Amino acid sequence: MANVMDVLRERGFIKQTVYEEDLYKLLDTESVPFYIGFDPTADSLHVGHFMQLIAMKHMQQAGHRPIILIGGGTAMIGDPSGKTDMRKMMTKETINYHVECFKKQMSRFISFEGENGAIIVNNADWLLNLNYVDFLREIGVHFSVNEMLRAKCFETRLERGLSFLEFNYMLMQGYDFLVLYKKYGCKLELGGDDQWSNILAGANLIRVKEKQPAYAMTFTLLTTSDGKKMGKTEKGAVWLDENKTSPYEFYQYWRNIADDDVEKCLKLLTFLPLDEIASLTAYKDERMNFAKETLAFELTKTVHGEEKAMAARSQAKAAFGGSGELPSAEVSVENKTIIPVMVAAGLCSSNGEARRLIQQGGVSLNDSKVTDINTPVNDGDVIHKGKKQHIKVIFK
Repeated sequence: MANVMDVLRERGFIKQTVYEEDLYKLLDTESVPFYIGFDPTADSLHVGHFMQLIAMKHMQQAGHRPIILIGGGTAMIGDPSGKTDMRKMMTKETINYHVECFKKQMSRFISFEGENGAIIVNNADWLLNLNYVDFLREIGVHFSVNEMLRAKCFETRLERGLSFLEFNYMLMQGYDFLVLYKKYGCKLELGGDDQWSNILAGANLIRVKEKQPAYAMTFTLLTTSDGKKMGKTEKGAVWLDENKTSPYEFYQYWRNIADDDVEKCLKLLTFLPLDEIASLTAYKDERMNFAKETLAFELTKTVHGEEKAMAARSQAKAAFGGSGELPSAEVSVENKTIIPVMVAAGLCSSNGEARRLIQQGGVSLNDSKVTDINTPVNDGDVIHKGKKQHIKVIFK
């Protein structure tokens, strides 16, 4: 079996590592417990987490044991990395609810059975009962404030103001790695490249305090070809929970990405062989549409199952004039005109947004552009919002 570092590098995951040669040999010779942390700041994972889960699956398939760390404790502070403002504080009850939602979603991606079955841990179990003075004496003594201030994760916040509360985050994440090393023999932390300083701090803490090897590896961030983070739409984040982002919307997001991003996404987010990906993306013309359909189908199948992926593909083809069934929305409104129906169907968030879209020529009903804001809508009519959203209206 190929060394998992070769697999991850070939597919474009790896951004930075430390003690790379030693880590490569370790991954080649034994099953290595590793961890990735997830902050439970919402009740669903989103596309930003998706890449971490795929990387975790690659590691597990190569025989290494995943430890999924849910940041129930660190979420009470908030990670300042890449943030210009302090995060909203959450209650313990909210965090615990988010933790349960994460566990459910992750079980669709990662195996919890067998010798290298994944385990889920919550850092609230050891962080919330810490004695602060003992923590400073045992852990804080190994951190240099000068080095911390040079860390990239603090750069932006130093300009706007960094609270002492958030300044503790790096120590707590480093302590997480130490606890996982002691409890489960964890030797490697993985994460997005915006976490490099925090991950490196944990590896260094183990090496200094325990005099044992520990490793760090970060992944390239999932961005578009022009450098913007992927997974954002007009409605907000692209979620893995179908109640937040429907399978059809999820499929359409990937079907409509830029041509320049297709090959990268196929490598990072699917398990298709590299030679097949090369064939799919060899031609930079209309044939790229098939590669996009393949990407959308594979990702929707991974997240929502094959049946829902097939339905989403069928709906997408119908929306663009092919065979298949359009997505529908059951609507209950007294005023069956275009604006309230669009809002009730989830095509717009407000009457004002719907009115602006109509005035800008962005709405069609069946085959006709809507120009009158009082246009009536009948049962079975299809509303088209721009070129990408198409809903068949069914009145309750």
